[in-house]
Amino acid sequence: MNHFAYIRERVIAALAALSDEGTIPGSLDTSRITVEPPRDPEHGDVATNAAMVLAKQAGLKPRDLAGMISAGLSEEAEITDADVAGPGFINIRLADPFWWDRLRDVLSAGTAYGDSQMGSGHAVNVEYVSANPTGPMHVGHGRGAVVGDALAALLSKAGYEVTKEYYINDAGAQVDTLARSLYLRYREAHGEDIGEVPDGLYPGEYLIDAAAQLKEADGGKWLEASEEEWLDPVRRFAVKSMMALIRQDLAALGVAHNQFSSERALVQAGGVDGVLEALTDRGLIYTGVLEPPKGKKPDDWEERPQTLFRASQYGDDVDRPVQKSDGSWTYFATDMAYHLDKYKRGFSDMINVWGADHGGYVKRMQAAVSALTEGQGALNVKLCQMVNLMEDGEPVKMSKRSGTFVTLREVIDQVGKDVVRFLMLTRKNDAQLDFDLAKAVEQSRDNPVFYVQYCHARCCSVLRHAAEVFDEAEFTPIALKAADLSLLSDSAELALIKVLAAWPRTVENAAEAHEPHRIAYYLHDLSSAFHALWTKGAKEDTSLRFITEQDKRLTLARMALVTGLVDVIASGLDVMGVKPVEELR
Repeated sequence: MNHFAYIRERVIAALAALSDEGTIPGSLDTSRITVEPPRDPEHGDVATNAAMVLAKQAGLKPRDLAGMISAGLSEEAEITDADVAGPGFINIRLADPFWWDRLRDVLSAGTAYGDSQMGSGHAVNVEYVSANPTGPMHVGHGRGAVVGDALAALLSKAGYEVTKEYYINDAGAQVDTLARSLYLRYREAHGEDIGEVPDGLYPGEYLIDAAAQLKEADGGKWLEASEEEWLDPVRRFAVKSMMALIRQDLAALGVAHNQFSSERALVQAGGVDGVLEALTDRGLIYTGVLEPPKGKKPDDWEERPQTLFRASQYGDDVDRPVQKSDGSWTYFATDMAYHLDKYKRGFSDMINVWGADHGGYVKRMQAAVSALTEGQGALNVKLCQMVNLMEDGEPVKMSKRSGTFVTLREVIDQVGKDVVRFLMLTRKNDAQLDFDLAKAVEQSRDNPVFYVQYCHARCCSVLRHAAEVFDEAEFTPIALKAADLSLLSDSAELALIKVLAAWPRTVENAAEAHEPHRIAYYLHDLSSAFHALWTKGAKEDTSLRFITEQDKRLTLARMALVTGLVDVIASGLDVMGVKPVEELR
């Protein structure tokens, strides 16, 4: 239960009662009514702007309308106070039994608590990673992978039907370069001294293993062949080999896609031709010469007639080339075909997670999707800023394995998948992220991964201890749900329950905003509320300790609270793709 949404319903019910008695007009537009946490927690549990946004429609002063709404809300059993504040806000306090019922909701749902039907099964395509198949993934790819994967999980928890997709860029010049780089290593695998890898080819040592595999598969078949003969088969082998490597890296990160789509297959199936034909029929394709760009020239700019898409009609700054003067397609043209293919597969909502270096590409792709779907499809792009990889505050040097960058797999092997995933979600995707390998495994409050996992592990320890002190059979799920939760009356206990109760709203708000990092923030706040209660019981009031050997009823109630905490932390970590730990070593 999202109690904020529930109280909003009660506010609207109070307005309906006022309308029924003729105090205010009927059919008021209530769409702008919000129920949110108050700015100061001391003012109440929730606050609403209802009177502020409806006063004009009702023909009343905001405070006068607020007073009427407040009077109606005060009649609700779960509301103890509804006070008018400032120009017309209403601060609402909820009765303790209301919060105890929310804990029962958690205990009933377990880790499914927070599941929402907000998405109502609506299909959403989340495309992420889509790294060029030219080598192992770097740390920047890892951030996009984690953000995309967590966003997909978040949307699924909010009730959307999510497809996780990877687009294989296997039709561009970069895969020809990959093929030539692999062919060089293939000759080396046959004993040839290749010397230094020439500029323009990929120098990474990862190609040595791929070359050995090619030698094993084809022997010396290509040694005396012309490039025309070996380029295509070696290219296909290279892409297959690199995608296998990428899949291994993704698996190590706990990422699994539902769908892999090939650029080359799409082009060969006539996807680009179909796009150009459709847009030409609508007068959106023409031949023209673009004005010289200000500043740095983009890769697709040519000072000669080109085939152009009228992107400027759909919100882009200028029209965009879809075909070069030599007749080859631009990347933009194949990307247009790919997104139309997504739409034809049933995805009117598309989310792409890209690196920040693709920022200049967003407008044209959004324009393309709008044009190709005639306004029925929408593309939402999430840009991930760079990751600054450090060790004790110092930049990490480049990797020998890749030749140019530290690979994602190297980082995973050093600190672990869960640490990588959690830390990648401690900042919003469009903010730069400092990833310090030493601090990532540090067991301190300053390490958000440790702080949350320590909370979960401590809760599990409490539950184990309680089962040792009392009969384990007395702490069954049924017994916990039947516990006398009214015994949880201390302000710190109620504060923890209130944070637990905020989980459904957190899920829905984070899903709506496409911001999975909010889950990490929430788990930190939840852990902080637990640690505050623990500290209060340890240092200020020993009657608040979780286990009281002389009072089984009180202990059972507190174990219900701890169990609810374990379930919600596990639910949040599941969205993040992180496994909760029961013990810290």
